[in-house]
Amino acid sequence: MDAQNKEVAALIEKIAGLQAAIAELPSLSPSPEVDRLFTALVTACVPPSPVDVEKLSPEHQRMREALIRLCSAAEGKLEAHYADLLATFDNPLDHLARFPYYSNYVNLSRLEYELLARHVPGIAPARVAFVGSGPLPFSSFVLAAHHLPDAQFDNYDLCGAANERARKLFGASEDGVGARMKFHTADVADLTQELGAYDVVFLAALVGMAAEEKAKVIAHLGAHMVEGASLVVRSAHGARGFLYPIVDPEDIRRGGFEVLAVHHPEGEVINSVIVARKAVDAQLSGPQNGDAHARGAVPLVSPPCSFSTKMEASALEKIEELARKELAF
Repeated sequence: MDAQNKEVAALIEKIAGLQAAIAELPSLSPSPEVDRLFTALVTACVPPSPVDVEKLSPEHQRMREALIRLCSAAEGKLEAHYADLLATFDNPLDHLARFPYYSNYVNLSRLEYELLARHVPGIAPARVAFVGSGPLPFSSFVLAAHHLPDAQFDNYDLCGAANERARKLFGASEDGVGARMKFHTADVADLTQELGAYDVVFLAALVGMAAEEKAKVIAHLGAHMVEGASLVVRSAHGARGFLYPIVDPEDIRRGGFEVLAVHHPEGEVINSVIVARKAVDAQLSGPQNGDAHARGAVPLVSPPCSFSTKMEASALEKIEELARKELAF
């Protein structure tokens, strides 16, 4: 076994051990043990790695799928916990940085906007949908407050309780950003005519956790979004695919979209970003077209901006330290 294969095998063994330990936890609600295990998991998965999740054994594929679902459940509980904490303040929006990974959302949203601006020049959407917004819709808030100040945001989530928490924090004001953020409890599969009203649709990483589920959601969006509208899909790359689903750009093309860019960030931002546009002619997304996209050439792009990784990592550490002091688990 060569050095690279040994590295991959050791990483998979470590992740499998962490998955087994997480699965045995009595609760995924925030606690010192939950925090310890997930910190170890993220630390193992974030560095660049030669692992290719598509080549995992069936056993390890099942482990990965189970782990992603555990991550999803834990993320939901973490966000609900902090949503309730923030709600105790008179001005919750002044305390968003108490969430340990708030800076990650700030950087990811900025990355998504700048990729959109680069590949859809002149974009100035009037209506935006965020599918899978959760109890702490930081992405919508950052986009609305800092990047798309004239857009109306419709946030969709399956969980009514998550929407109630989000509405209490972000949608209570009748002016400013709050006036532009609405919250809807709905399954994206039930949205049809509504989707035709949006200039941009953002698809959260954990909407459709298995590959076939994600492809089905994307196909549904493609069937109902208006021609020329933009789609921003969160994905993952390398070992980060143990934390979030990996989206195949071909599934996006088959869904009726032209893939404009795929970006795999390094550092604090974990999710990959795929920017696509609803094809004006459905054949543009099909393999019979014969162009570079149809042949499977993915337009990988460099970052549209340079983040100060050391500075932001330091800031994140300070935020995490503050949050730990504020919370008594």
